[in-house]
Amino acid sequence: MSTTSPIIAFIGGGNMASAIIGGLLRQGVAADRIEVVEPFEAARAALQSQFGITARAEAGEALARAQLVVWAVKPQTFKDAAAAVAPHTAHALHLSVAAGIPTASIAQWLGSERIVRAMPNTPALIGQGITGLFARAAVDAAGKELVEQVVAPTGQHLWVEEEEQLDAVTALSGSGPAYVFLFLEAMTQAGVDMGLGAHQSYQLAVATFQGASELAARSSEPAEVLRQRVTSKGGTTHAAVTHLQEAGVPAQFIAAMRAAEQRAKELAEEFGR
Repeated sequence: MSTTSPIIAFIGGGNMASAIIGGLLRQGVAADRIEVVEPFEAARAALQSQFGITARAEAGEALARAQLVVWAVKPQTFKDAAAAVAPHTAHALHLSVAAGIPTASIAQWLGSERIVRAMPNTPALIGQGITGLFARAAVDAAGKELVEQVVAPTGQHLWVEEEEQLDAVTALSGSGPAYVFLFLEAMTQAGVDMGLGAHQSYQLAVATFQGASELAARSSEPAEVLRQRVTSKGGTTHAAVTHLQEAGVPAQFIAAMRAAEQRAKELAEEFGR
């Protein structure tokens, strides 16, 4: 993207919006091509100071020039925000990063079918995230390409064919960082219990996740094969993995993600009305 890029308006100026805005500016998008509607004064001041962009307290006619509107609001405030924004954005493409709001509800609130729904995750804040994307039928190839350019600075992305699949994306990658952090907590505590310092244990645990993930990313082999390669029968890894399997950890982990998927469906019902 360049200084002639489309004008992009952000509704909401929190962490995810800031991550995307920062990435766009690093890509060469001019600050005057971006504006934000953010009701909280402190957040507006921070955005203007950090990025040199225009941040307004409420929606107005200036939004009419936006070719893309990025919805980075809390789910429970989306409907009210849409009522204020919709009169100015009839011709815009809309990208929602608000968790749990179905595109059918967004289309109804905005009076537009040109909607893409995204499910990012928190590593997007450092450009290492992955975002699931779903587009309604009215979004053309050019619209999808624009969305890809906007989310590119936050990390990887993938498209799903059915909107319901975003519930699985939410359970797997959207909530996924918390699973990793939970394992890091447990590994750190185990290290301390075995006589290492807390800092040493945490460093070892984080580096292990980083290294194993990078090894998996670079390998053409499935995770099962990679696991078997480091699990010599009768060895230390075999002892640990066998304990986890006998305790039902893999099955419980799958069940936990199904619980997250179910909660995502419930939130869509709750906030999409």
